Amino acid sequence: MSGVVAAVDLGATSGRVMLGYVGDGMLRLEPVSRFPNGPVAGPDGSLRWDFTALYRHVLDGLREALRKEPGIASVGIDSWAVDYGLVAAEELLAEPFHYRDDRTAFGVERVHSIVPADELYRRNGLQFLPFNTLYQYVTERALDDAEIALLIPDLVAYLLSGARVAERTNASTTGLVDVRTGEWDLDLAEKLGVPASLLPPLVDPGAELGTLRGAARERVGAALPVVAVGSHDTASAVVAVPLSTPNAAYISCGTWGLVGVELDDPVVTDAAREANFTNEGGVDGRVRFLHNVTGLWLLSESVRTWEAEDGAPIDLSDLLDAAASVEGTVALFDANDARLSAPGDMPARIAGVLEEAGSAVPTTRAEFTRTIVESIAAAFADAVATAQRLTDRRIDVIHIVGGGSLNRLLCQATADRTALPVLAGPVEATALGNVLVQARAHGWLGENATLETMRERVAAACPPERFDPR
Repeated sequence: MSGVVAAVDLGATSGRVMLGYVGDGMLRLEPVSRFPNGPVAGPDGSLRWDFTALYRHVLDGLREALRKEPGIASVGIDSWAVDYGLVAAEELLAEPFHYRDDRTAFGVERVHSIVPADELYRRNGLQFLPFNTLYQYVTERALDDAEIALLIPDLVAYLLSGARVAERTNASTTGLVDVRTGEWDLDLAEKLGVPASLLPPLVDPGAELGTLRGAARERVGAALPVVAVGSHDTASAVVAVPLSTPNAAYISCGTWGLVGVELDDPVVTDAAREANFTNEGGVDGRVRFLHNVTGLWLLSESVRTWEAEDGAPIDLSDLLDAAASVEGTVALFDANDARLSAPGDMPARIAGVLEEAGSAVPTTRAEFTRTIVESIAAAFADAVATAQRLTDRRIDVIHIVGGGSLNRLLCQATADRTALPVLAGPVEATALGNVLVQARAHGWLGENATLETMRERVAAACPPERFDPR
């Protein structure tokens, strides 16, 4: 069996709509539309998302997808995690807060005064991030005015179909889901003053949510079915990691590098909490045990600074080729240094970190680029080693997916620094995972199709490139 679905993939800097074609021996993506996304200033000075514009872009993208392919069988939505919209009387009360809004500092203090951090980790299994949803909820002044709180992909699905649900993989990032049962921790919600009525029923990837209704149907042009996917974008990306052995690690690499392994059960030891590893929900009840590492943000911000200095674009391929030719000792810095997390003159800040550590500061852009790439790879290697120690498994290969899989210098440096082979690709892992979960829901992958079935499809359609350690 075969067919075509639409994947809505929303990121923190851009979104897109893609068509996914699935059939015997076929797995193919076709881009339809791409649109910008980013923070905006709210009327009260807060940092928010322009969700109204984002949703309009989604509708326009789906309309164009339907024009290109009238036979679309369903739509699936994935996005970044933790952020939400509050709904009452079928209306969004306000544009959703951005996770970088500074209100979260108060939320952390308040939550930890009620539930200590070590107890919280045993309950929800999440690494500490100051913008996790539960920290946002306890600072939310409009909570009492809302009928329900919907995470971003669930909010899109609701506006399209009317379904008020929470997809389980993304709900796991809120901090209010029991890490062992996968259900809402209502006792924890009560302790924190979060009304249980705000928490929607949980659904699994593959659930049918309804069809486009009302204004959405009119604007798009058809009553397309909406199917839940791994709505946390990393959950969808991990679906499409063609894990080649039971002991493989993965790195979903873009602005961030999400370094981890797939488990059947969570790890909520003190050692895991101290290492800041997280246990997030995966498709089919798997656990994404991973650590966030600063990824290609360091390079993209540096390139942005250099382009501003030159007043002209920089060819990244040429820059990486020059960096690969750099010889001699390469200075390293901590890629996770908090001073490197904000926008700005990244090369100057990296130079400051190197100087403080007594390391030589690169003098050319090629040397700077090599230092950045090797430092990211060193952080990846450290996270892989920590994952291996915390799970007591011997990792034998690393899969890199996402935009970072195109960076050959980074892939080789990761292989060298981990002393493990790296298999790079696919680039469009998130969209592929979104598409495959929909395809399975339609029965196109055969009876009793598993995650392994989907990954075999990915490996056949997008053979990874191998980088052996030197």
